[in-house]
Amino acid sequence: MKFVAYTDWSQLPESANALFARREKDSIFFSRRWLESLTATVLDDQDLLLACVLDGDTGQNNVLAVLPLIKTATNTGYALRHRYTTHYSLLLADDDQQQILTCLAHGVSQLPLHSLLLEPVALDDSRMLAFKEVMETAGYSCEYVFRFYNWILRLHGQCYAQYMADRPSRLRSTISRKQRKLEREHGYEIRLYVGQEVPSFMPDYYTVYTASWKANEQYVSFLDGVVAALSTADSSGQGWSRLAVLYVRQQPVAAQLWFVLHGKANIFRLAYDEDWKAYSPGSILTSYLMAYVIDTDKVQEIDFLSGNDAYKQDWMSERRERYALSFTNKITAKHPSQKYFESFKKLFSLRSLKR
Repeated sequence: MKFVAYTDWSQLPESANALFARREKDSIFFSRRWLESLTATVLDDQDLLLACVLDGDTGQNNVLAVLPLIKTATNTGYALRHRYTTHYSLLLADDDQQQILTCLAHGVSQLPLHSLLLEPVALDDSRMLAFKEVMETAGYSCEYVFRFYNWILRLHGQCYAQYMADRPSRLRSTISRKQRKLEREHGYEIRLYVGQEVPSFMPDYYTVYTASWKANEQYVSFLDGVVAALSTADSSGQGWSRLAVLYVRQQPVAAQLWFVLHGKANIFRLAYDEDWKAYSPGSILTSYLMAYVIDTDKVQEIDFLSGNDAYKQDWMSERRERYALSFTNKITAKHPSQKYFESFKKLFSLRSLKR
């Protein structure tokens, strides 16, 4: 086995695609499409660093592990992630994992990195736990710091009607009343755009967002890049994106962007025009998309991403915790970059105390 650090996706051997294909079944955030789209939009003046382990003994350069990182000018390594990422992990082959991780940890320890901050990670992620152990053996001190809550829904074969029957009665009542009120007073229609249709209708999403309480969409370039990447048809012939827009008299008043992959739906962006708040267009649209992904896409899990908002509890069934996992090289712990790194961890700790 050998360790290799790549600085561009084009350098990665084709065999890595098998790892990504397996891990994207667990989460869209492990997919190559997602990670490559992040590289194109979030790096700024930072550098991509793909820390890999290859099976050099066979001469095939089969990729056995990938740890996607961002390297800063201060020689600190960060997870390749975005604020929408709810799970970060390494990609790891099934065989000889201990040997692979030992090689990975040794290689990372030889890089000009004084610290690593990997987030958001799950405490029960066996891959990250094993990586933490070998990094400690390699001379790093490791620490978990709470980052945020993540609400999800696990379905157990229920159809949409059964799912809604389990929701709070006030939520069901609100949706029913507001639908009747909006239809009676104005009339409305919901249009769903799927896969390759979605990029063409993103202007309707931005129209709604501009009129919402959120005012200005600060991630336009990021969203456009991700939507373009995830809307492209895959082997099933369908892209991963779902954009639902609620129109009143042909004008968009609410919009939601979801991504669906391997039986899991991810709720990315929600917005509605403030002038229509009295009709709860957001709840109407969420109900519509829930019905679609449950009965048509046949998903078994829905992820409401980060945040402990009270309204998410009405739609979801389970709350998970996500953490930042820091690695500090004991030998270089006094490096100037460490001062910034420690203050970064302290900020996370203060945020967690307020929750």
